[in-house]
Amino acid sequence: MNRTSVKAAVLYEGNTHYEVKQLEQDSPSAGEVRVKMGAAGVCLSDHHFLHGDATIDKPIVLGHEGAGTVVEVGQGVTRVKPGDRCILSFVSHCGMCRTCLNGFPNVCETNVAIGPRMYDGTVRLHDNDEDIFQMSKLGVFSDLIICPQQACQPIPDDVPIEVAALIGCSVTTGVGGVINNPNSKMGMTVAVFGCGGVGLNVIQGAKLMNASRIIAVDIVDHKLEFTYKFGATDTINSAEVEDVSSAIKELTGGGVDMAFDSIGNSQVTADTVKSIRPTGTAVMIGLSPVGDTTPIDMVDMLRGQKTLMGSYYGSTSPHESFRKIVDFYRKGDVDVEGLIQRIHPLDEINEAFSALDRREDGRGIIKFPD
Repeated sequence: MNRTSVKAAVLYEGNTHYEVKQLEQDSPSAGEVRVKMGAAGVCLSDHHFLHGDATIDKPIVLGHEGAGTVVEVGQGVTRVKPGDRCILSFVSHCGMCRTCLNGFPNVCETNVAIGPRMYDGTVRLHDNDEDIFQMSKLGVFSDLIICPQQACQPIPDDVPIEVAALIGCSVTTGVGGVINNPNSKMGMTVAVFGCGGVGLNVIQGAKLMNASRIIAVDIVDHKLEFTYKFGATDTINSAEVEDVSSAIKELTGGGVDMAFDSIGNSQVTADTVKSIRPTGTAVMIGLSPVGDTTPIDMVDMLRGQKTLMGSYYGSTSPHESFRKIVDFYRKGDVDVEGLIQRIHPLDEINEAFSALDRREDGRGIIKFPD
């Protein structure tokens, strides 16, 4: 079998660090494509796996937020062709399971069941005789990847590859989680807990809905100041107030229409529920550690007729969200370049993730050579 040498960042054990090394990559099988990576986002979800807060098969190449150019296609591929520049979806939906057929390919059951393997149950990366998995069937911390064709969404030539990479996860998760939510209303009031990459895009989604008030909540002042660039109207440092939900109710005269936990934290989720007005909606949009639970006042939920719901990857088809967001970006309605605050080569991936621990503003990306 012909194999190609690729450079990738491999995680062998949790609570350690990435090892950047050469691996051997198989050719694409039927329905698969080879993509030359252009850029990959440094996301908190990868950070959970890196630090052992979430579990995944190892050894593995992490990275699920990215974009690149198709360079080779396997048998039967019809969705894309060599030369196509694509956003990569970290959910390669099967199209035939119950959730796909009901219009929710973002939570494809087959994709979850197979995990970090290709749809035939095998892998495409090898370190000598050891198989290496790919996060979300992507593993974008590699200069070349093999992925299912349904991961690929072609984009116009005027969309920069760095912009496309962030649309692949944080922009779609945040913006899509607002504009695709059935309870979102024009002119609503919104609170956003956590002002990292996803939270900033929740703010942009609320701005697209012409929210009358967008309250950003975080514990770092410089991150709160950064939110004004993306549409926040008010900020609250939750470390400096006794009760953040009371502060939000005071600002809004009784609570917001919608509140979003973009962090994934049990206490934060509880605070989102306390911050919404009666009949309001609280949305969990950030990935929490495995096994985390949240204390909810059940009487308040019932008497206030409140809603607590999850939103995964924009709440609907990621490809449809990609299409909308690309249009918003091209019209100047969504700022993606402004999110990018740090650019690293693959060799600096461990430093790139250290920026998350330092709670630096915006998003970092891994940029691959042209």
